[in-house]
Formats: sequence, structure tokens, C-alpha cells
Amino acid sequence: MFDKEIRIKSDEELRRSLGEDGFRIVRQKGTERAFTGRYWNCKSPGVYRCSVCSNPLFDAGTKYDSGSGWPSFWQPVAAGKVREEADFSHGMQRVEVLCAHCQAHLGHVFPDGPAPTGMRYCINSASLELDGYGQGV
Repeated sequence: MFDKEIRIKSDEELRRSLGEDGFRIVRQKGTERAFTGRYWNCKSPGVYRCSVCSNPLFDAGTKYDSGSGWPSFWQPVAAGKVREEADFSHGMQRVEVLCAHCQAHLGHVFPDGPAPTGMRYCINSASLELDGYGQGV
């Protein structure tokens, strides 16, 4: 399921494929407005991959409606696929989530999610590409 080639897109490719706002999110640690991303309310099955390098990040089976307006997951697809780092920007203390392969900014993780993990990975849609079951996963 995870045998897709992992290749990091150049900044020029990212600007072309993600647009300036998407580029700002993945490379400059931005965020999209709540309830505006293409995946916040998506219910399709599949694997969410990094929009920069295609690294598999989250399975749609772990996605849930957190009410936050961003795609939310209770765990990554496998250990070592995402990296967490302390984030003290904007006067807050949070935990940033990054793609472990290319270091793209994905979003943040919070300890207020559902069982079984209790975690809420709150991820920007611009950081994701949905690879649906039966479509090359």
C-alpha cells in the first residue's frame, strides 16, 4: 500500500501545484482558514500523503470530525511517518507536525482527540493529497 515513489518537489513545482497559499503553508509554516481546505469534510477512503513528497501520512480510517474545520486524525499511518517539534510561535505553546521525509509543515497535534490515542492531529488540507483505495495506493 505504501510503495509509491517518494520524491520531493522543488519550490517552483510546489508553487505551481499548490499555489502561493499552499506553498506558504508547507514551506513557511502557515495555516489555512478553518472550513476552507478541500479535505476538512472529506469522507473518502484512502491514504493521505504529503503534498510535497508523497510520503504516506494518515489513513482515512483514522480521520474524524473534530469540529475544528481542519482534517483531523487520531494517529499517523505508521510510526516514523511524521515528526513532532515544539512550536512557540504566535505566543502559544503547541506541537508542530512535520513530514518526517521532507520536513513539510503539516499542522499541529493536540492531546484532546478521541480514543484509542486521545490525540488530534489537526492538519492543513494543502499539506495533503488523498490517494484513494483502488487508485494506486
